[in-house]
Amino acid sequence: MPDYAIMWEWLSFAARWTHVITAIAWIGSSFYFIALDLGLRKTPSLPPLAHGEEWQVHGGGFYHIQKYLVAPEFLPEHLTWFKWESYATWLSGFCLLVIVYYVGADLYLIDRHVLDLPQWGAIGISVGSIVLGWLIYDTLCKSPVGNSTFGLMLVLFVILTAMAYIYTLLFTGRAAMLHMGIFTATIMTANVAAIIIPNQTIVVADLKAGRVPDAKYGKIAKQRSLHNNYLTLPVIFFMLSSHYPLAFATQWNWLIASLIFLEGAIIRHWFNTRHARKGSPHWTWLAAVVIFIVIAWLSTSPKLGDAREEVASANAERFLAAEHFAAARDVILGRCSMCHMAEPVYEGVLQAPKNVHLDTDAAIANHAEQVAMQAGFSHAMPPGNVTEMTPEERALIVAWFREAGG
Repeated sequence: MPDYAIMWEWLSFAARWTHVITAIAWIGSSFYFIALDLGLRKTPSLPPLAHGEEWQVHGGGFYHIQKYLVAPEFLPEHLTWFKWESYATWLSGFCLLVIVYYVGADLYLIDRHVLDLPQWGAIGISVGSIVLGWLIYDTLCKSPVGNSTFGLMLVLFVILTAMAYIYTLLFTGRAAMLHMGIFTATIMTANVAAIIIPNQTIVVADLKAGRVPDAKYGKIAKQRSLHNNYLTLPVIFFMLSSHYPLAFATQWNWLIASLIFLEGAIIRHWFNTRHARKGSPHWTWLAAVVIFIVIAWLSTSPKLGDAREEVASANAERFLAAEHFAAARDVILGRCSMCHMAEPVYEGVLQAPKNVHLDTDAAIANHAEQVAMQAGFSHAMPPGNVTEMTPEERALIVAWFREAGG
């Protein structure tokens, strides 16, 4: 039978692959329909009740698209619903959250120097905050604040900034940034599941019953769809941030998260303005570049964890107690630690990859599974085998990992 750890790694890979595929489908359709909606034109030849139309060319053919604000006079026989892309993206993302951050809570979710939480407590806070985020946002949308798109987005920006800061007081820097992604993505998917699709279902039901649908349902759905459009780019950044310690492992990571929301909205504003044929607000790109430079500057602040010694988790104790630990540690210190330390000494490496430090016994034991997967079962590390790790040394790492029950 294959090793449990290897199968779990492949399960993580499968969930991540599925998440990326479904996210591409969802984001692609979302961007397309926003661009389509903004580009609609009114013409004298429009059918009754039609709001606008657009001609498009793609794949060697021409498409004639018409939009009805409420609904057409009759219900088409074939109606395509766009919802499963969103649902599948969220479900696969949550599965990935469970696989990586909940099962590996001691390593990826909990930072005992930040807050010494039990695993169940950290997971409970994570789930609770995700649900709470949607409830707060939905309440705001349905309140008088929701009548102003700009006012609502401003209040939401303040809430997101506050959540970014709160997450850094609860979790690891990496988990805090990732949670900003799932926090926002949950709002986006819940918009689809709880507002957009139900509203469209009401309209369809009215048509089937011979009633004239209320235009308010389409107006509300459009507002939520617009919010999703502006939140998409920050979510993508947060999902990628776990690979970049300069984003999540710095003192100002919460402020970086806040600025990413601002930058993403500015970039989407340029595209939305262009699609609406209202000109090209080039100032947006200058603003985006300035914000990005500020983010890069903030990332040079003191790194989280640089001045503290890593503590072995409860799960790491078995790796420390394993018979082959001393020999495996010597291999790791000799072949890996020159990059994986607070101040890397390998030329060209300024930051420990993924902020993984392998320069103490506790740190090596905490990251035992990562080391085994990257340098034992596979030859991914060291990159290009620049430190000339031998097959015997890789076998030793695997033996140590298996001996400890990994």
